Amino acid sequence: MKTRRSFASLAALAGLSAAGGLPRAGHAVGLKTHPVVAELFTSQGCSSCPPADAYLGTLAARDDVIALAYHIDYWDYIGWPDPFADAAYTARQRAYRPRLGNRTIYTPQIVIDGEEDAVGSRTWQVDRLIGARLDASPADRLSVPVHATFSAGALEIEIPDAAVPGLGEVLMVAYDARHVTEVRRGENHGRTLIDHNVVRELRTVARYNGAGGKARVEPGSWSEREGGVAVLLQARDHGPIWGAAEVALG
Repeated sequence: MKTRRSFASLAALAGLSAAGGLPRAGHAVGLKTHPVVAELFTSQGCSSCPPADAYLGTLAARDDVIALAYHIDYWDYIGWPDPFADAAYTARQRAYRPRLGNRTIYTPQIVIDGEEDAVGSRTWQVDRLIGARLDASPADRLSVPVHATFSAGALEIEIPDAAVPGLGEVLMVAYDARHVTEVRRGENHGRTLIDHNVVRELRTVARYNGAGGKARVEPGSWSEREGGVAVLLQARDHGPIWGAAEVALG
């Protein structure tokens, strides 16, 4: 079946098990607004980032926001290699740049629902963007329901059929809830930094073409994180985030 191929094609490559589609449910789109996804690109080597890191902790406590901190690696050369930095997160930020109409990348940057961005320490501006997304009508903000559960060490994902304007990907983002680090070199030398919802693994687990289905991510290093996992349904090539869910780990 078309639905089964849609979810199983990538699942087979990633070593996942996948099940077939659900009954047609296109009317579900837009009936329930998904949480706003706030992605912070930050670094422990950046002296401007700690206020944004603290603010992300406030966002992480909200039920209507999924807050994620991606530690990038291009600040590492200054003298303090960020222990959570990953080139994959830098690549994600770079891929957003043309989408957002920016000439360069920067830290701290918060990207909202894959569509808008702001300096992460400008809390009033980020609050305004988040509020506008939550208040938007279904016509202005497409929202596809994403259901995720964590059971017996595995992640179960279920997405209904929905009419969407293009192809998408289902992303799994595993994170640690909190880290405290004493920085001994670099721009933040001598400071004790507290980081929230630190992303430790980012993986594409399925492709999406509007046909719903189920996918199962078997236990691995991601499932041993002391935090949670977010599931993002995002338009291909780092486009808008159409749906999201979050579950606790541990």
